[in-house]
Amino acid sequence: MKRSLSFFARGACATLAVGFAAALSGCSSSAPLFLSDGRATTLVQCPAGSDSCSQQANASCNGAFDVVRQSTENGTLNLIYACRAK
Repeated sequence: MKRSLSFFARGACATLAVGFAAALSGCSSSAPLFLSDGRATTLVQCPAGSDSCSQQANASCNGAFDVVRQSTENGTLNLIYACRAK
């Protein structure tokens, strides 16, 4: 019985460690695709309800960006944006 409890405890610790690492990662982004006008787009993913995606887009584009597409799935906000031309 003692052996099976330690097995479950190790599994729970591993699960918590993976969850903690995912929470620390916060936002992520991907390689750009391009709009018909030639502007590069960027996909960022952040926790739903957070404004960190918008903050990242603002910082990347010096405050001027257009939202190309936005969706929420499984508690994650997916934001595709393109910086406005200067």
